[in-house]
Amino acid sequence: MSENEAPLKPTETELEILQILWQHGPSTVRFVNEEQSKAKETGYTTTLKLLQIMHEKNLVSRDEESRSHVYQAAVTEEETQQHLLGRFLDTTFRGSAMKLVMQALGNHRTTPDELNQIRHLLKKLEDDSNADS
Repeated sequence: MSENEAPLKPTETELEILQILWQHGPSTVRFVNEEQSKAKETGYTTTLKLLQIMHEKNLVSRDEESRSHVYQAAVTEEETQQHLLGRFLDTTFRGSAMKLVMQALGNHRTTPDELNQIRHLLKKLEDDSNADS
């Protein structure tokens, strides 16, 4: 994201729409509305208005070539996750990644495969840290 763009601050409903666009790619308002309505009934005009607002916030781009406007995510899923996690970490855990990880691991059942992936990540982080020293 460039410096002159607004910071990523999608609402919960905007995140739901972004998830649809990330999963399905460029989509019409009707398609997004149909996907949203699978989880909760949402009116077409509500979806349209949300996409227009998201366009103003630079969260989506709009292709106006055809009669039906096609929207696509203007931000990546990873970029959004990183931004939201950073904000969450700062506001909820006072910037402590350790507190976040301890809370997450303590509150949820972790599979042996997930634990192995965490071990590999920690080893990689440790190796990278030692290489920088």
